Amino acid sequence: MKFGTSGLRGLVTDLEGRASALYAQAFATHLIRSGLAKTGDHILVGRDFRPSSPSIAATCIGALERAGLVPLDCGALPTPALALYGLETGAASLMITGSHIPADRNGIKFYRADGEIDKPDELQISAIAAELGDAEIDATPGMAPDKSDAANALFAKRVLSILPAGALTGLKIGVYQHSTVARDLLVEAIRHYGAEVVELGFSEDFIPVDTEAVSPETIASLRQWVREHGLDAIVSADGDGDRPLLSDETGEPVRGDLLGLISSLFLGADVVVTPVTSNSGIEANGSFRVVRTRVGSPFVIAGMSEALAAGHEKVMGFEANGGLLTASTFSLSSGSIRPLPTRDSFLPVLAPLWLAAQKKLRLSQLAEDFRMPVAMADRLENFPIETSSALMKYLRQSDKNLETFLSPIGKVSKQSDIDGLRVTLEDGRIIHLRPSGNAPEMRCYVEAPTEEAAAALLEDGLALIRRFATERNI
Repeated sequence: MKFGTSGLRGLVTDLEGRASALYAQAFATHLIRSGLAKTGDHILVGRDFRPSSPSIAATCIGALERAGLVPLDCGALPTPALALYGLETGAASLMITGSHIPADRNGIKFYRADGEIDKPDELQISAIAAELGDAEIDATPGMAPDKSDAANALFAKRVLSILPAGALTGLKIGVYQHSTVARDLLVEAIRHYGAEVVELGFSEDFIPVDTEAVSPETIASLRQWVREHGLDAIVSADGDGDRPLLSDETGEPVRGDLLGLISSLFLGADVVVTPVTSNSGIEANGSFRVVRTRVGSPFVIAGMSEALAAGHEKVMGFEANGGLLTASTFSLSSGSIRPLPTRDSFLPVLAPLWLAAQKKLRLSQLAEDFRMPVAMADRLENFPIETSSALMKYLRQSDKNLETFLSPIGKVSKQSDIDGLRVTLEDGRIIHLRPSGNAPEMRCYVEAPTEEAAAALLEDGLALIRRFATERNI
């Protein structure tokens, strides 16, 4: 078990039972020791729809109660809904979810009463878990009062106040429901704003949808559905509803960082915090200041906090997957929305749909108007962590190693080591190599002037990674 870019992750076989009880107890102990909570305080527990989540949630509820806190069961709901309810009620929370990863894995996201935990919190929780490591841990499941209706109602009120009434009237929009906990509210929201809704792909079985690297199978389904139903767009989200998926009228997914950019303009942000993996064209498309960070919401949140401390008033952030975070209160034509410093998938699908409707443009035309470099990303799954570590060590040892490795695709112009290695080639193309922070995966991100050039660069980059592993027999 370890913390990655988005909470604690691991195989279900490792997380169920003792491990989930251990980390729930460690979190409760950290909250009480640090003065972030006291004995008898409420703590919220939510979950996604993957098969292992109810049992892990029950184990955590039992452990939290034995640690001196009073758990409240918020049921299956989007992660941003749980976080918002925590902010509203002044309660810490745990979200049982593996987000977009397969059902044989799961995870826990931890929230203080004021929002996501940060890296120092992670270190403290891990240290306490290590302290307790050899102790007898009671993993008896527990039960808690049901607060799912209140938590969902509060988040729905927020979502249904983002756009003006009737903002999407005249549009026909599909909702890819699959197994995301966001599916019911996505249907309600799109219909609330006046669009005709077509419900698609509902599944009782868990489907891992990665909105940052949409699978060819998912894209094929999106393209079939827009043709079959004559849709203007399809909206969806990942398993726990904190990463958006929006496809245009052809079924092509809109880049998550473009959704973030459009949302920044929609909100009128002064400062936008986003990881180094987001498109390099963001800076050219707004009057806001852009702050680049490492990958992961804790780093985006830290960047937003620094901007607030510096006196900026309209501060938000987003990740390359499109998940949107707000650090300030933003005024909208329909009212205002309070800060929600955790990823949200709803605003970044609603804002582009509204802008396209206002401009009377297809989503594909709207995307083209921003003239962003074509960006693509993919990953090698089941790629041993020791192999990715060996590759990154080799590339960082010397400029010559990096130049030799990339020589089949181009010459190195400059490089950034903020998170992984992001290399700009002499012809302006970009290739970024980065091991996953929470899974045995090696990710490759690229940018190029055309779709063909980006696809070729991505294929070549993945091939170089595979060749390194083969040649080193790692």
